[in-house]
Amino acid sequence: MKAGLARLIAAQVSLHACMTGFRMAAPLMALREGHSPVAVGMLLALFALAQVFLALPAGRYADRRGLKKPMLLAVGVATAGAALAVAFPVFGVLCVTALTCGGATGLAMIALQRHVGRLASNATELKQVFSWMAIGPSISNFIGPLAAGVLIDAEGFRAAYLLLALLPSLAWFWVRRVVEQAPVAPDERNTSGSSWNLLRDTAFRRLMLINWLLSSCWDVHTFLVPVIGHERHLSATVIGTILGAFALAATAVRLVMPWLAAHLREPVVIGSAMASTALLFAAYPFAHNAWAMGGLSVLLGVALGSVQPMIMSTLHQITPRHRHGEALGLRAMAINGSSVVMPMLFGSVGTLLGVAGVFWIVGGMVGLGCRLAWLLLREAGSATH
Repeated sequence: MKAGLARLIAAQVSLHACMTGFRMAAPLMALREGHSPVAVGMLLALFALAQVFLALPAGRYADRRGLKKPMLLAVGVATAGAALAVAFPVFGVLCVTALTCGGATGLAMIALQRHVGRLASNATELKQVFSWMAIGPSISNFIGPLAAGVLIDAEGFRAAYLLLALLPSLAWFWVRRVVEQAPVAPDERNTSGSSWNLLRDTAFRRLMLINWLLSSCWDVHTFLVPVIGHERHLSATVIGTILGAFALAATAVRLVMPWLAAHLREPVVIGSAMASTALLFAAYPFAHNAWAMGGLSVLLGVALGSVQPMIMSTLHQITPRHRHGEALGLRAMAINGSSVVMPMLFGSVGTLLGVAGVFWIVGGMVGLGCRLAWLLLREAGSATH
């Protein structure tokens, strides 16, 4: 399983790095050409917007077709969108590239996550495989922007776009020899009903609300650290280092988790992470120097970095096997919808109440949400008797 999992992680990194590279390079080009910050914000939102509307159809398509057909479609769409930017590097085309690369990456991630969940035979293996898979986006968030930035400085934007356009093909190279799993039987598909009826299950609703709360915390931290850093008169390098420390801590905890998987219980990890996040958010406004902010950022990275593998493991345990793709689609829709809407909401609330008010409100919501994790724990315990 290890060799196959490594191939799937490499495929995930290849496609995701294409999107993250464009997510850095396209706004930079737009700014250099004189487009307004509002236009640049709209461009960035398009990367997530496509996934909001395509996540549910992508999930059902993955349930019907498995891994390879969704991956081939994603590779084709991402390559075509990136090639358009190579041929016509103008703002309007970059918007199309953002939609296509964002949508293609969302489809690929759902298909890969569904396939990986089926490689595991028990709860411990689920936590292990999703801990390994969670490392992929951390790698691609580093590789994509770095490679694009180096090429932009050396050869210009077109050269960077060309490199990014080649990356999706690597994803197909890695998955083309993966053994496909049996598709969902037609009778199971036909009796599933609407994707939304998954929300009738209490445990699934609780898990989606937990996922949304914690996803919002990622957005809050990414959005507000530059703001609070500016208020504290910190340099751009220091602010970037604080955010980088958060990402490194999240990656480090995910590297450790596969070795501890047998000793971890999903609701306990999730509940502890939520309580820790609430306390750290309460403390953030009182951090008046870079070292204090850096320390809080590292602790927050450990807390939030531990959550995704646990949520993915729980989702695969509480959802019918033939509907894993749909469930992953609902999760992706919620996360990306939050990424589109929440920064605008944070900005409005921050204008009225200040940065501290946003930290405290979101921290309070997460703290109150801890009860949802303990309810999941109680349900898990009753299910074992």
